[in-house]
Amino acid sequence: MASLPSLMPWHAPGTRLLERIDRLRWSAGTCVCACGWRVGLRVNEPALLPQLAACLPPGWRPAASPAVDAVYSLWVARDRGGVRGRNRVYAGGERRASTPDLGHALAVLESEIRLGLAMAARGRTFVHAGAVAWRGRAILVPGRSRSGKTTLVAELVRQGALYLSDEFAVLDARGRVHPFAKPLSIRGASGCDRHTRRHAVEDLGGHSATRPLPVGLVAFTEYRERAAWEPTALSAGAAVLDLLAHTVPARLRPAESLHALARVVSGAALLKGPRGDAAQTAACLLRTVATAVPVAARPLGAGR
Repeated sequence: MASLPSLMPWHAPGTRLLERIDRLRWSAGTCVCACGWRVGLRVNEPALLPQLAACLPPGWRPAASPAVDAVYSLWVARDRGGVRGRNRVYAGGERRASTPDLGHALAVLESEIRLGLAMAARGRTFVHAGAVAWRGRAILVPGRSRSGKTTLVAELVRQGALYLSDEFAVLDARGRVHPFAKPLSIRGASGCDRHTRRHAVEDLGGHSATRPLPVGLVAFTEYRERAAWEPTALSAGAAVLDLLAHTVPARLRPAESLHALARVVSGAALLKGPRGDAAQTAACLLRTVATAVPVAARPLGAGR
C-alpha cells in the first residue's frame, strides 16, 4: 500500500461553520484520490496521521495536490482531570460524531468517507449491496444495513466465491462490478455495532477478485429465521426499481444511475425472496450462476 502524503488539504471557503472549523489548530493532513474524487483529511495530532490509512476507501492513491473536493477532520481531545475528552469527527462543516472512544471516532470517519465517495465518484454508481464473483460473473446481494448481506457474502466466500465487497457494488457504465474489497464488517452475536469486528477476506480462507465483472445474478433477500430460499423471478423493470432503492447517487445522477442498472439487469438472473440459513442459500446462489444461461440485451420490462 502507498504511504500517505503529508499535505494539508485546501478547499474553497464554505459556510461560516466550516470557516470556524478551519480556524482550529489542525497540525497534520493528507490528500488522496479515489474514483476521480479528491479527498483531504486533517488531524490535530500528527502521530495519528498514519492510522488514517485504514479509514480510506479501497483503491485510494496519493494525491499530488492539496486541492480537494471534500475535507474530513478528526479532532482528538486530551483527558483532563480524570475526565475523558470527546473526540470529534467533521464531514466538511458538519459534526458527525462526538465520542470519548477513539476507535468509534475512526469508524465514523471511515464510514463518512465511503459515503462521500459513493455520492461523488465520477463514472461509478455505488449500490448498497454485497458482491462476490463466481465463474467469471458477479453475484449481487442488495440490502439495507442489518439485512444479513455481510453474513451471506462471508458464506459465499467460504464456499469458494471471490470477494468483491460487503458494502457497495461499484458499477461502471457497462454494468460491470468493480472490486471494493474493504475488510468485512461482521457483527457479534448480539448484533451490536460496538461488537463489530473487521475481517480480511483471507481470514475466511478466501481471496478477492481483481478485475471488473459482468453481473450473473442479483438476489434480493434478507434473513428471516427458519425461512427457506424459494425465490420468485423478477422482470428487469421490477429489478431496476428495487435496485434504485439501494443506489446512493440515484437522486444526484439519475440518468447515469439508471443506465448502469439497466446494463446490470440485462444479462442477469433476477431473484427475490427471504432466506434462512446462509450456507444453504449461498450454495443455491452459486448453483444458479453456474447453470444460468446469459441473456443478451434483455429489454426493460421483459420477464424471465
